[in-house]
Amino acid sequence: MNLFRAIATVSGITMISRFFGFIRDIMVAAVLGAGPLADVFFVAFKLPNLFRRLFAEGAFNAAFVPQFSGILTERGRHRAREFAEQALAVLLWSLLIFVILIEITMPWIMFIFAPGFATNPEKFDLAVLLSRITFPYLLFISLVSLMSGLLNSLGKFAAAAATPILLNICLIGAILWLINFTSTPAHALALGVVIAGAVQLFWLLFHVGKAGIKLRLLIPRLTPPVRTMLRRIVPAAVGAGVYQISLLVDTVVASLLPAGSISYLFFADRVNQLPMGMIGVAVGTALLPLLSRQLSAGDSAAAIHTQNRAIDITLFLSLPAAAALIVIALPTISVLFERGAFGPTETMATASALAVYATGLPAYVMVKAITPAYFAREDTSTPVKIGLLAVLVNLVLNLVLMGPFQHLGIAAATSASAWLNTILLAFVLFRRGHFSIDTRLKSRLPRMVFATVIMALFLYLGMNGLNEMLAGGQLEKCMALFLLVSGGLIVYFAISFFIGVADKE
Repeated sequence: MNLFRAIATVSGITMISRFFGFIRDIMVAAVLGAGPLADVFFVAFKLPNLFRRLFAEGAFNAAFVPQFSGILTERGRHRAREFAEQALAVLLWSLLIFVILIEITMPWIMFIFAPGFATNPEKFDLAVLLSRITFPYLLFISLVSLMSGLLNSLGKFAAAAATPILLNICLIGAILWLINFTSTPAHALALGVVIAGAVQLFWLLFHVGKAGIKLRLLIPRLTPPVRTMLRRIVPAAVGAGVYQISLLVDTVVASLLPAGSISYLFFADRVNQLPMGMIGVAVGTALLPLLSRQLSAGDSAAAIHTQNRAIDITLFLSLPAAAALIVIALPTISVLFERGAFGPTETMATASALAVYATGLPAYVMVKAITPAYFAREDTSTPVKIGLLAVLVNLVLNLVLMGPFQHLGIAAATSASAWLNTILLAFVLFRRGHFSIDTRLKSRLPRMVFATVIMALFLYLGMNGLNEMLAGGQLEKCMALFLLVSGGLIVYFAISFFIGVADKE
């Protein structure tokens, strides 16, 4: 399994997904703006989406993939399929019960998730209703994560990586068509979310069958392998999903701030998620199965080499991405979202949040290249302990910074906690002898920073030189942003090749 080829496959498909995602977000911003209705929908969307990110991008891969890969390698495809069927049965019935309980208790859940809405009964009731519509998405997407882990273990990454595209297409369809049959655009979007979950599940069921594995629905039994998997899921969710848990904390705290704060953070995070998805999720998805196989074969040196290359790739791509989002945050948000109900005030508030979020981008991405080293060794407890500390720091910083800096304080707290999480995870691996920075990474890192600084300076000067275009109409703004982004890419990669950061290897 070639690490770079696997990362390129997932990253390329993720780029397509993010393109559709931006179309979706542009349309959502146009119909909802960044006011109370948008805040309500984003809370309803985030509730199941939090679990989506934890399960699809963290816990299930961390718990299921090493175990399934081990059974596949040591006992063959038949035994691996039996384990997948046992996991499917237990997961399905557990989720059904969980979803029903949450649906019943949704008003109390909303008091926890968005306590600031309680002061406005109409807003609170709408949040409860929309959350009840969207929450069954969790059932579908958790089963999707099982199918994704199975396909990733078989070295088939494309179908699973394409599932977010289906979500974006369904939400775009909800805005274009379903909106005509609902009382508000938020209702149409909520229905679009749950429809997307069903579409994603049937998509992966088809591809699992195409891969030669026909899954039967069995009576759930807590067999020893299933018990092992379940013991690992919850800690893995915390360990791999610190950023998502931090966003949950952000939402809770932001509900106490003025109307629009949740929306500013949501739209800023959506832009920040582009490089996170293209780089971080792609690296983590491709890295875990490869590390699991190398460690199962007893080849620790190869595992350390693989992890160095994964960190190498993440830093090479995330450092310039972070610098670019900081420098050109304002024109980026203006071009993407400033239309319809989303005006200049919302643009400025969202751009400021994006610039702050972006300071933590390399940490958000790098953690995806570090945590697989724990999960491949079947250690889920250490990332949990470190992750809980990071979440606690995030909460404390939120409470300290929200007063003087409003929603920007929340973004800063999330960034700081992400860096703490990443640094501690890397330090513990180093102390255990499971990781060391090799000569190649040591020599390349300073040059990456140099190339990033030059690119950032180019973007800053270029933005000043394109002031008139950036203050013009929508077409002029788009052209100016295109010139900045393409110019920044050319400068970064040209400098990188010239000073030896990028090479054929």
